[in-house]
Amino acid sequence: MSAATLDTTLPAGLEAKVERLDALLDSIAARHARVKLASSLAAEDMLLTHAILSRGVRIGIFSLNTGRLHAETLGMFDRVRERYGYEIEQWHPQAAAVDEYVRLHGLNAFYESVDLRRQCCEIRKVEPLNRALAGVSAWVTGQRREQSVTRTELHEEEHDAARDIVKFNPLADWNEAQVWAYLKAFAVPVNPLHARGYPSIGCEPCTRAIRPGEDSRAGRWWWENRDTKECGLHVASALPAQGTAH
Repeated sequence: MSAATLDTTLPAGLEAKVERLDALLDSIAARHARVKLASSLAAEDMLLTHAILSRGVRIGIFSLNTGRLHAETLGMFDRVRERYGYEIEQWHPQAAAVDEYVRLHGLNAFYESVDLRRQCCEIRKVEPLNRALAGVSAWVTGQRREQSVTRTELHEEEHDAARDIVKFNPLADWNEAQVWAYLKAFAVPVNPLHARGYPSIGCEPCTRAIRPGEDSRAGRWWWENRDTKECGLHVASALPAQGTAH
């Protein structure tokens, strides 16, 4: 049953978008027996979590527990368990790699240069992501084109060249208002940090609330230039992959 058929009130025009999302997720699950949603536990990923778990779509869900997340973000694991009876799979960085980075550079060396920041992201996010995706044929993200200048060419379906698997971005053409209308309509649990001015949420030392007029990812790595603000999870996935068989 489509989420749009539930007893909810959706704004004009959003019902068709929700029905299309449900159909896309069903298609992804039908095409790929081994597929996972990578969830940051932020708004877009909670939307997808609800769309998957409320309808029993066969897409697994995991999250990268970097060791530097906000307490509010960690609390979302319990909220998902309580609401949906589902335990989100957690992937952690290799302790030895974290210890070596801290020994050589310091705990918060990522403020010193883009290179050191990317090294930290590689250890805490990219390497665990690679382990999480080992053996799957596709993964799903909550990325949207509207989020930042690095995502304006985002495709709904891409080839993840770094991992040679298919990558889906089902919310690519959704805007922020539509995301929040969905979350409100279905009473989806959301990270409390959103109400405090955090539209995009990552590790605690690398995320701040945004100021009026700033784009939604301005609070991520705010000390860097706009065109460097990716952690390495998505930068190798810009090729359309319609019709790719995996």
